[in-house]
Amino acid sequence: MKANMDNFLKNGKGLLLAYDQGFEHGPSTDFNDKNIDPNYILDIAVKGQFTGVVLHKGIAEKYYNGKIPLIIKLNGKTSLPKGEPISSQVCSVEEALSLGAKGVGYTIYLGSAHENIMLQEFGEIQEDAHEEGMPAIAWIYPRGEAVKNDIAPEIVSYAARAGLEMGADAVKIKYTGDPSSFRWAVKAAGVAKVFMSGGPKAPTDETFLNQVKGAMDGGAAGLAVGRNVWQHTDPVKMANALREIIFNGKEVNHALEIVVAQ
Repeated sequence: MKANMDNFLKNGKGLLLAYDQGFEHGPSTDFNDKNIDPNYILDIAVKGQFTGVVLHKGIAEKYYNGKIPLIIKLNGKTSLPKGEPISSQVCSVEEALSLGAKGVGYTIYLGSAHENIMLQEFGEIQEDAHEEGMPAIAWIYPRGEAVKNDIAPEIVSYAARAGLEMGADAVKIKYTGDPSSFRWAVKAAGVAKVFMSGGPKAPTDETFLNQVKGAMDGGAAGLAVGRNVWQHTDPVKMANALREIIFNGKEVNHALEIVVAQ
């Protein structure tokens, strides 16, 4: 069965709120008294008019309210082990479907000594998801001893192309630093939708908004963001600013005015 991203798009563009960091990084790294509560995040997702929210199965099972289209992250790892990264499957497509998911996500550390395990798992997941008509989204992060610069244009475009070749309906990749080189990564992804990875909290709002604008100018379908929204002092204002860039094609100066407005 053909799967597409329509549930997570508005006029072909998307803004996804990611909240899988607690598993990946631990609660002491990214959270404060407010954003450690999943209800706080889901409230931001609604008020910020996100087109999708990304959760692990435990959070979805206990907190998901059905108000925003859900993507279940099917694999994960902690930050405790060192060495070559590997993220193992912890949830099935069937379970994600039962929790109300409209799509599934999976991280692949391309370049890791363990990439073969993740590639095989994603291949099976993609087939299972498409049997249910669900899109399979690949978080593709080149990482490991073999990867010297994970935002080098040739590495990011390799990640994008690998996603297309594996059958991903969308790929989440890092920004290369300029629209021109990112455009090549988007081209490499073919018809697979490209979402810029929001990454860790940027030093300034202007820095982050410029990255998002650059990715959109490079042809991205949108943004999958977590910490740059829910770590913000006013997450809804930041979401409003991001929507202006992503859906309305506005310039960074216009978006910044929204963030600083009283």
